[in-house]
Amino acid sequence: MKLAFSSNAYLQHSVEETIRRIASFGYTGIEILADVPHAWPAGLLPEQIDSLRRALEEHGLEISNINAFMMNAVADPRQPYWHPGWTDPDPHYRAIRREHTKRSLLLASELGAPHITTEPGGLLAEGQTRAEGFDIFYEELMPCLEVAADLAMPLLIEPEPELLIERFNEYLEFADRLDSPYVGLNFDIGHAYCVGEDPQDWVEKMAPYTVHYHLEDIAASRKHQHLIPGHGAIDFDATLAAIRDTGYDGWLTVELYPYMDNPDEAAREAFRYLDAKLAK
Repeated sequence: MKLAFSSNAYLQHSVEETIRRIASFGYTGIEILADVPHAWPAGLLPEQIDSLRRALEEHGLEISNINAFMMNAVADPRQPYWHPGWTDPDPHYRAIRREHTKRSLLLASELGAPHITTEPGGLLAEGQTRAEGFDIFYEELMPCLEVAADLAMPLLIEPEPELLIERFNEYLEFADRLDSPYVGLNFDIGHAYCVGEDPQDWVEKMAPYTVHYHLEDIAASRKHQHLIPGHGAIDFDATLAAIRDTGYDGWLTVELYPYMDNPDEAAREAFRYLDAKLAK
């Protein structure tokens, strides 16, 4: 298994500087944020893509994932990460999310990334039923899956507390409805813990669907606040052992976006903690 770090903790730095710093701590991979200020697909010039490629090559990093979940560039006043959402009642807002996802798939293909991640539907609006939310999410996602199929680029759904798909059984039900070989699961161990699904208990069951892992710790309260691994209550020994037992040998991407004021310290400490765990 290989350790990567998500660039979404480095919103105060350019993508080139972020690549340099992440590589310096020992990581061999980076999750690129398809958003400002790193790689917002709608405004990315060819020269910027070339610069990103050169930085990756110079510092010996591979792309673990393209994160198309966050959309800070839109600056939606309701919430900068989840909006515009897949299930927004306004079809124009949904279109922004849909077209961003298509562009992110194209960017991933151009950069040679293995896949992209997206949010699991959105926040349900007042009066909107879960059934209505699932129907809207399905209709909006299908055009993106056509692009994914054309590019042979997996599109991973990441269950998230408070959004449409929070739990693994909800993911399984929706993925079965989509019936596409280009849909996969981004297994975020912290999100699972937040909704009462201790990750070590679900790794084996979800292994046939899991394409990529996000790692962070969560407090014993199960409040959705990403913590540096080792600072919370998640059993990393059991979780990493469960992942290893499935035969998974891909990327484990650390996601610590709340540490934007001091991302270096968070990235360094997380690497030391996880590298020692994996060495066992």
